[in-house]
Amino acid sequence: MPITAHEIETLLRESFPNATIDIQGDDGVHFQGLVIDESFRGKNRIQQQRAVMAVIKPKVDSGEIHALGLTTKAPD
Repeated sequence: MPITAHEIETLLRESFPNATIDIQGDDGVHFQGLVIDESFRGKNRIQQQRAVMAVIKPKVDSGEIHALGLTTKAPD
């Protein structure tokens, strides 16, 4: 069963409750995401993206998410 952008946002919200999260994608397997969270402050882009990917890894491993292009950053 395809996953929705809203379901991915809900998963991420559990680990990043105060983040600005915007997930786009309507084919059920390919998504683009923006996650802005204070916890990213002082971390490089790879560390930020690893934190996000750790949350959705089970969905990637199961094949529910084929691709998620990410933009991550700390708030301005």
